[in-house]
Amino acid sequence: MAAASSSQCSYSYEEYKETADWLLSQTENRPKVAIICGSGLGGLAELLDDKNIFPYKDIPRFPTSTVQGHSGQLVFGKLNGHECVCMQGRFHFYEGYNIHTVTYPVRVFFLLGVEILIVTNAAGGLNGSYSVGDIMLIKDHINMPGFAGQNPLCGRNDTRFGVRFPCMSDAYDRELRVLAKETAEEHGCGSFLQEGTYCMLAGPTYETIAECRALQKLGADAVGMSTVPEVVVARHCGLRVLGLSLITNKVVIDYDSSEKANHEEVLKTTEHRAKDLQRLVGHLIPKL
Repeated sequence: MAAASSSQCSYSYEEYKETADWLLSQTENRPKVAIICGSGLGGLAELLDDKNIFPYKDIPRFPTSTVQGHSGQLVFGKLNGHECVCMQGRFHFYEGYNIHTVTYPVRVFFLLGVEILIVTNAAGGLNGSYSVGDIMLIKDHINMPGFAGQNPLCGRNDTRFGVRFPCMSDAYDRELRVLAKETAEEHGCGSFLQEGTYCMLAGPTYETIAECRALQKLGADAVGMSTVPEVVVARHCGLRVLGLSLITNKVVIDYDSSEKANHEEVLKTTEHRAKDLQRLVGHLIPKL
């Protein structure tokens, strides 16, 4: 029941529906909110009550996650009394998956009846005013793979999911961002909450100094290797989106610096701040 190979170009409506129908038959949970957990942020799923857990390998047509910090299971349950589904582990280009496989779960969520998608990630801070451990509300993104033609909506459009040419100027829901800011202030997270633009690169290499400087000039505040394709597909399906980046390291922009980005540092910082992010999302869910 593994996912189709990474060389497959796209999936049919019937394939997405097969996965969704299987999940609906296995759980009574009917979530309106889906949460995609980034590197080291899978603890969000641990907050759920009345959990139903499905390893990716057991779900028909679902891809599997191969990255440290990504558990690889779909968790249904209730968060403060509200039904949710959490992805503990997402999929990336650099694992060898194509753009359609990376975004496969989002259309499944749509067919499950999900209306709001919360995406989280670990990201490098490009904005000089950001500190390690800050949480950035994503207000916009720069889709670098999309510039090169790697857009999950390329290919034949199925109007059962969305229109041929969806708008992306409102990709990150303004009302959800306002709610997130209010919730952060109410629960002691306001002092390290930022708002900015996320830029996605394909990875798996961290950015060169020249690339970081270029991204800063383009207006990016944080950079990572995920999230954007999922958001594009979510908006195509009409889902409202809230994005949260945990700033786990500051990018290197000085040729004389001896600092180097590494995944262990990312996971360590994530562990330090993860509980704050979990608290923020946990208190936000009842307001949605």
